[in-house]
Amino acid sequence: MTVLVAEPSEVRTATWLGFILMCLGMFMAILDIQVVATSLPTIQGAFQISRDAMSWVQTAYLIAEVIAIPLTGWLTRVLTLRWLFGIAISLFTLASVGCAFSGNFATLIGFRVLQGFTGGVLIPTVFSAGFLLFPIRLHPIATTLAGIMAVLAPTVGPVVGGWITETYSWHWLFLINVAPGIIAAALTPFLLPNEEPRLENVATLDGFSLALMAVALASLVIGLKHAPQYGWLSPLCAVLFLLSAVAATRFAVRTLKAAHPVVELSTLKARSFAVGCTLSFCLGVGLFGSVYLMPVFLAYVRNHDAFEIGIVMLVTGVAQLVAAPVVSALESRLDPRWLSAAGFALFALGLSWSAFQSRVAGFDEMFWPQVLRGVAIMFCLLPPTRLALGALTDAQVPDASGLFNLMRNLGGAIGIALIDTILYGRTLGHAEALRDRLIAGDVTAAKAIGLSVKLFTNRPPDVSDATAEAYVRPMVEKAAFALSANEAWALLAFVALIGLLCIPFAGKPAKREDV
Repeated sequence: MTVLVAEPSEVRTATWLGFILMCLGMFMAILDIQVVATSLPTIQGAFQISRDAMSWVQTAYLIAEVIAIPLTGWLTRVLTLRWLFGIAISLFTLASVGCAFSGNFATLIGFRVLQGFTGGVLIPTVFSAGFLLFPIRLHPIATTLAGIMAVLAPTVGPVVGGWITETYSWHWLFLINVAPGIIAAALTPFLLPNEEPRLENVATLDGFSLALMAVALASLVIGLKHAPQYGWLSPLCAVLFLLSAVAATRFAVRTLKAAHPVVELSTLKARSFAVGCTLSFCLGVGLFGSVYLMPVFLAYVRNHDAFEIGIVMLVTGVAQLVAAPVVSALESRLDPRWLSAAGFALFALGLSWSAFQSRVAGFDEMFWPQVLRGVAIMFCLLPPTRLALGALTDAQVPDASGLFNLMRNLGGAIGIALIDTILYGRTLGHAEALRDRLIAGDVTAAKAIGLSVKLFTNRPPDVSDATAEAYVRPMVEKAAFALSANEAWALLAFVALIGLLCIPFAGKPAKREDV
């Protein structure tokens, strides 16, 4: 692969501008998932579809995205960095317009697949560019810019989506991508270093391996979607997970023997890269899990609308922005293992703090846990990125970036599935326990659900049992849901601790010299 990185004194302003536009494109792709999620009920009403069909608006995007992410390395070798990004952002913008003007549900899903695939290409392409376009001394700055965009988008997504939903129509959830997309598509190919595409490499594509990878990832995502509702060992999910495991195993064996692999898996032999991917997975569980769990809790238990939820969650985004330059400065001075360890320790603390939140938790009670998590997330993303990719050769970076980012997305998918499993499976049991305690006259149970103790101990004589039960039932359900949510927070904290325990296995990071 042609070396793109320039000497330290030769990095052009145009290259920085091109990279910033690449980061903007990645931000829009990640933001798209979150803003659309806030308006799914509106889209459901517009197309008059079932709730299960509605979920495919997101699932179609996610399946295409996870297939595209690891394929980015091969696409980079064929198209080069600048043309791959230019084509991807152009198609992403076109697909966004198509989604906005879809006349039926099938058309919308088709454009969502195209959106997901091209959006998935943008993410690892940007992280690759941070290492390929700049010398080592500028890696912390480049990865910080990319990292801020990658973690800020899920955080601000709810408030942006809520504002658009309340102010405009659902079509604008997609149309907001058009102006940034056109600018990035028009300018980036002329700002990035010039390279000639190597279209002859298309002949080296192993179509069967690509099909195996697609089947493995798609089966896994669909299985994770259904597992919380139908059960992880239900016939449907068991078949999907088995199919995914068989396809993944066959893909790995075939790819490791291939002269021209679709994805370069041999990079995982490097301990620092393998541990970095593990940390990326653990971050994905906690990052996407918390971004998913907070809105669910605030919407169901606290009755917040999308915009109110977004305001609460902005705390994490502000903390990330404040922490980013600090982490960037420390990256060039300290061992990434120590910074990663500090990040995952703080992340576990911030997640476990939320495991003790009350049923009436709102902005104030959620403030400091969010601050901790916002700061920690930057330590959990930037140093592990350098740990994983910093010592690799230019030829290895595109494939490695795809795997590194894929692990974060898979972590998010698995984390959300585990959260839903807890919420589906544990809430009913908590509700029954609270109901039994109320029947037994337990005053603490009344306090736990927010029922007035005076009303509980001195029920008016003209209130029937049916009326009392109808009054108390929603309170019991919300209190039970809050208890389940706390257990989900504890699970996320546990995964962060697993990440912390993996860091010593990375070994001392190797150094990479400027080319």
